[in-house]
Amino acid sequence: MKQAYQQFKQQLLAFLTDSQIISDPLRTLAYGTDASFYRLIPQLVVRPESEADVARIVKLANRHKIPVTFRAAGTSLSGQAITDSVLIQLRDGWKAISINEDASQISLQPGVIGGHANKHLAPFNKKIGPDPASINSAMIGGIAANNASGMCCGTAQNSYRTLNRMKLVLADGTKLDTGNAESIRHFKQTHKGLLDALASLAQQTQCNEPLRQRIEHKYRLKNTTGYALNALVDYQDPIDIMQHLMIGSEGTLGFISEITYNTVDEHPNKASALIFFPTVRTTCEAVALLKQTPVSAVEMIDRASLRSIENKPGMPEFIKTLPNDVAALLVETRSSCKEHLQQQVDSITASIAALETVQPVKFTTDPAEYSQYWAIRKGLFPAVGAVRKTGTTVIIEDVAFPVPQLAEAVHDLHEIFIKWEYHEALIFGHALEGNLHFLFTQSFDNPAELKRYEGLMDDVATLVVDKYDGSLKAEHGTGRNMAPYVEKEWGAEAYNLMWEIKELFDPNNILNPGVLLNRNPQVHLENLKPLPAAEALVDKCIECGFCESTCPSRDLTLSPRQRIVIWREIARLEASQEDPERLKELRKEYLYQGIDTCAACGLCSTTCPVEINTGDLTRLLRSRNNQRHAKLAQWLAEHYGGVMNASRVAFKGADLAHAVFGTKVMGALTKTSRKLSGGRVQQWTPSMPKAAAKIVSPSVMNPDAPKVVYLPSCASRSMGPARGDEEQTPLAEKTENLLRKAGFQIIYPDNLDQLCCGMPFQSKGMFDAADYKATETSNMLLKASNNGEYPVLSDTSPCSLRLKGNVDQRINLFDSVEFIHEFLLDRLVITPAEETVALHITCSSTRMGVTDKLQTIVERCVTDVVIPEQITCCGFAGDKGFSTPELNESALRTLKADVEGCSTGYSTSRTCEIGLSHHSGIDYKSIIYLLDRVSQPKLSEQNTTPENRLIQHNTANQ
Repeated sequence: MKQAYQQFKQQLLAFLTDSQIISDPLRTLAYGTDASFYRLIPQLVVRPESEADVARIVKLANRHKIPVTFRAAGTSLSGQAITDSVLIQLRDGWKAISINEDASQISLQPGVIGGHANKHLAPFNKKIGPDPASINSAMIGGIAANNASGMCCGTAQNSYRTLNRMKLVLADGTKLDTGNAESIRHFKQTHKGLLDALASLAQQTQCNEPLRQRIEHKYRLKNTTGYALNALVDYQDPIDIMQHLMIGSEGTLGFISEITYNTVDEHPNKASALIFFPTVRTTCEAVALLKQTPVSAVEMIDRASLRSIENKPGMPEFIKTLPNDVAALLVETRSSCKEHLQQQVDSITASIAALETVQPVKFTTDPAEYSQYWAIRKGLFPAVGAVRKTGTTVIIEDVAFPVPQLAEAVHDLHEIFIKWEYHEALIFGHALEGNLHFLFTQSFDNPAELKRYEGLMDDVATLVVDKYDGSLKAEHGTGRNMAPYVEKEWGAEAYNLMWEIKELFDPNNILNPGVLLNRNPQVHLENLKPLPAAEALVDKCIECGFCESTCPSRDLTLSPRQRIVIWREIARLEASQEDPERLKELRKEYLYQGIDTCAACGLCSTTCPVEINTGDLTRLLRSRNNQRHAKLAQWLAEHYGGVMNASRVAFKGADLAHAVFGTKVMGALTKTSRKLSGGRVQQWTPSMPKAAAKIVSPSVMNPDAPKVVYLPSCASRSMGPARGDEEQTPLAEKTENLLRKAGFQIIYPDNLDQLCCGMPFQSKGMFDAADYKATETSNMLLKASNNGEYPVLSDTSPCSLRLKGNVDQRINLFDSVEFIHEFLLDRLVITPAEETVALHITCSSTRMGVTDKLQTIVERCVTDVVIPEQITCCGFAGDKGFSTPELNESALRTLKADVEGCSTGYSTSRTCEIGLSHHSGIDYKSIIYLLDRVSQPKLSEQNTTPENRLIQHNTANQ
């Protein structure tokens, strides 16, 4: 078998590069892992960049009878995106977005994240119909292939109902564009037999009254179990039938290379309420009443679910005191105008006025409040996974019942949980559609636990199908875990029809075999994923993949999820001692793949529902690997002034060499030196800064002026502008000018050159040295600020983030963004420049929650701002841009195209700006330069002193 894959790989190399075909043990395991509780490790991971590539791969696979599985984001929960054969993984080449003139349609390639599509549609007050909870991580390929729906879309706005047209690739490599008349004409000539067979199946189905009625009956509810047989009764044209069968087919009938959706309205005015009822029965009665009102979404949350989130920020305190039978509904209504919105709220409130509630019904239109409610609802699945016992997995099932029978169904589900002793199981879901998710933790480490799981699933299938004739899969797709039950739900006749469809499209069974349809009744009990204890920092990870879209190394080496996957495997092999050679190889490869190329930026924690910072794991591992350097790190920390002087000398020397040799020769020399030294010589680019002049404390111009303590970062003190930059004033000098313009007296802390936040040491795992520097800096800031009387300005966001958690609590430390927003905007007259600029939001700014303030500042200064959508952390990561430049290059690979037409770029970190300038082709600098350029002093007695503003700021935060 290995030989067959080797031959297949050699033939792939005829049209793919070696980097597009992955076969090493570390990456096949990492890239082959999805969010489900199953594990299969692919023989090959293939990364095509075009539809033509996919067509050739599939055609070749069909010839060799080698199975292939398509993978987008890998956030699916039912095992649809794993394989032990060939995994076709979508990367950069699959993110094209096109919107028609009136935004009534949007064309999307399968690698587009659903939330990104909605961002493009937002200016038109439109969105795509599907709205899964994972929309900010899930990609369109998976959303369409699973017919994912969500909280608001119901059955009317899912992919099946909002599909306009698609481009697809069939198992024989044939391409079809269902929106192109010439493509259809050609396809009708080459695939007449397939189209005739589809037309015949549709006619037979429509004429078979019991089967037709069965299909129509099944789709009265949300249903993604098996193939979309409704395509055979909803459409006459075989092309329409074909493209609608693709929806929800989980990659088993073909590959969707582009889909065009009819968009739906995104009403700007919203109101939400979290309504508590004394019993589940009353809650379900409310659902039936609400279904007749103008609600957009109704989410049910049972008491066990409430218990799992009652300590989350923003949740009312009284939730902790609620009795066991209480349940809640999260209700939302939307409208195009505020007046209609209030009328809808009144109508909704009146509809349930006769029902008893635990608290008065209160709707909120505050985006911060209702966003908190919805974030908590969306985070239920991972939040429960975070508190599970280490070694267990978390499983979510997805069923649908008729709404009138919802209360009885919830009761019966609880009875099954009691029978099988799943006492922690909880129920929540899209109550308006009768769609419930139930969630529980499960161990698979012994036969008794496996038997318990099997018994639970058998009983659930019997309950849903035999008692309620509901759906075993409402929106998550059939996958491996429900494939054995498809025939039970649909019956033999419909089940056989599904097999006919599969064999018609894929006669050699090469497209994701065993998923959706499987004659093995035990398939849902096989190939179960281990989740062994690895490190307390990350043990609560459930491998959902929500982190991946934020990670700067995701397309170079590994994402946070994948780092955890590999470290778990290393821990498992160490504990079992079953394969020493594999363990040795994984450890060796992980040094580069997992540790050296991790930016440790922590952005993963901002999208992780349980706030895991995989950067903490990386720093811990670096600490263990770097113990022999601990004494050197401490010595450097204690002699940091000398380090700063050495840095300036190094930058001065590099700039002198640049001046002598010129850019071209300098680039060639340093590139050769780096190659010959095995990467030990640092990367040089034309954006390398010159040395900054040493800072001298300014004289006091006005002793009555408000005071501010200014802490320039190490980077600001050592790095000036690059040789080719238009602006040659160092940041510290520019900041002084701006502060004086705003009427401030500047105080520098003592021993300035010795001070550091500790970030350079922390990033390398030198925690003692890092803490030493933070403590030293804290002491100097406390003294300079007169024990916190004066605000402290930190001009570099990564340093601000580090210091905020490591200085004396009396110190009021502000990042440059916060200080400008809080103290400067009102003290300056700003005349916006008529230009388009690029804005890079650093990972630190995101983690500090100042993104909106940063955007507001820049929008006050210029007429147009571009924020590149696919750029998160820049990957420069302190000195990684010098030592591991490929990380910076990969993170910014799309930047140049994104900022085309921008005159300049702005950010809040000097080191980030080096890489941003190099890879964008425009100069990036601090936002302080921008504000200084477009502002004039505002001389007014109305200006509030910083001391008073500081008092107001502290009071507001108490």
